Amino acid sequence: MVMTTLRLDTAGLLDRIAANGVVGAGGAGFPTHVKLAGKVDTVVLNAAECEPLLHKDKELLRHYPDQILAGLIAAGELTGAREVVVGIKAKYTDVIERLRPLMPPHGRIVPLHDAYPAGDEFILVYDVTGRIIPPGGIPLAVGCAALNVETAYNIGMEKPVTEKFLTVAGAVQRPVTLRVPVGIRLGEAVDLAGGATVDDPRVLIGGVMMGHLAASLDEPVTKTCGGLIVLGPDHVLVRRHESPWKEIARIGAGACDQCTFCTEFCPRYLLGHPIEPHKAMRSLGFVEDREPTVIGSQFCCECNLCTMIACPEDLDPKNVCTHNKRRLAAEGRKWKIDANPDRARLHLDDRRVPISRLIRKLGLSAFTNEGPLEEPGYRPARVVLPLRQHAGAPAEPVVSSGARVRVGDVVARPPKDALGAVIHASIDGVCEVSKDQVIIAAAG
Repeated sequence: MVMTTLRLDTAGLLDRIAANGVVGAGGAGFPTHVKLAGKVDTVVLNAAECEPLLHKDKELLRHYPDQILAGLIAAGELTGAREVVVGIKAKYTDVIERLRPLMPPHGRIVPLHDAYPAGDEFILVYDVTGRIIPPGGIPLAVGCAALNVETAYNIGMEKPVTEKFLTVAGAVQRPVTLRVPVGIRLGEAVDLAGGATVDDPRVLIGGVMMGHLAASLDEPVTKTCGGLIVLGPDHVLVRRHESPWKEIARIGAGACDQCTFCTEFCPRYLLGHPIEPHKAMRSLGFVEDREPTVIGSQFCCECNLCTMIACPEDLDPKNVCTHNKRRLAAEGRKWKIDANPDRARLHLDDRRVPISRLIRKLGLSAFTNEGPLEEPGYRPARVVLPLRQHAGAPAEPVVSSGARVRVGDVVARPPKDALGAVIHASIDGVCEVSKDQVIIAAAG
C-alpha cells in the first residue's frame, strides 16, 4: 500500500487553521477550527456532491488527492478519530482507484448512490456508519464529523484562504470548474466559462436544489460558493425561485390535496425524523390548528425534494416548511422529538432520487453535465470581500481605506471571543473599507 506522503504537523494546527480563515467551503461556512476542536471516532470526507451539474469536489480529488487526504488525516488526528472515511459516488471509479493506494491504514472509501441528497450530512453519516443523527442534532451527536472536500484541501495547503474553486455550468459556452480569487464578481466567473448562452442570464449560487438566486451578476464569489448555475430568465427554476411568499401560500392553501407524496420523499422523514411536509401545508389553511402541523418543520433540511420532485400539484412545501421553521425560531419555540430508526431500514433505499431523473425533471437535460478543472490565473481589477461570509459574527476590518495590502494579508478578524473567521486579501492592491465589506482595487 502506498500512502500519501504529505503529512501535517498537528501541533498548533487548530490555531493555524483559524489563522488561515478555513471554513466549511460548501455550506454555511462554519469555522473549521471550532468543528475540529470536538472529539469524534469517525471523520467523513463529504465527496458526494449531489447537486446536479456540479463537479468541483470530484475535480479537486482528481488533481489534489495528496493535499486533501493530508487535511482529512490531520482532521482525524485533531479529533481523536479511529477512522477516516471518504464518501464518494460509486460511478467515479477513476477517482476511487486513484485514492485507494493513498488511504491510511485507518481509512476506507465508501461508494455512494448517484442520488440526491447523498451529500446531506445526515444521509451521508447514515450511509457511511449506519448511525442516525438525532432530529435537530449535528454529526458530533453520533461521534462523527463531516468535512467538505475543499475544506480538507484548505487544511492540507496550510495557507490563508484567498482562492475559491467553483463549477460554472448550465447556460454557458464551456462548463468548467475554476480556481479564482475570492471576491471576484459572479459575472467574471461566468465570462471565464466562455460567457452565457442566453440573454439576461440569471445565476443560482450553490446549486439548483439548495442554492439561491443571485440578485445580480455583480455579487461577489465568497468562501462558501461551490458553484454557479446559469439559466435563462424564463427557466422554470428561475420562476420558482422568484415566486413571492404570498403567491406560494395562496396557491398552496387552495390546491394541496394532502396526497403525502412530499412526506414520502422527504429524506429526513425517511431517516425517522418527525417532519411531515404535507402536514406543514395544512398550516396555510387551518390557522386554528396550525401548531401541531408545523412542529416538524423545525427539522426541515431545505433539500427541496418535496417541491422539485415529489409534489404532483407543483406546489412549494419546502418554502412552507422553511417559513414555519423560521417563525418558530424567531419565537424561540423548539421541541425535542426522537427519531424512528425503523423507517430508514424499511424505506430509504427504495426512495432515493437518481440524479439523472432530477436533471430531466428540472429541465437541465440540454446542458453539458461536466466541469473539468481549469486554473486560469485570473487577475481581477478589484475584489469585494463581504465581512459576513461564514457562520457566526461578521468579521471586523483591521485595515483602513487607503491601506495597501498583498495577497494573504489579514483584512478582517472576528470580534474577540466570538464565533467567526479571518478574512484575507485575495489580490494585491489598495483597500476601501465600509461596515459590510472590504474592497481591494488592484495595485497599478
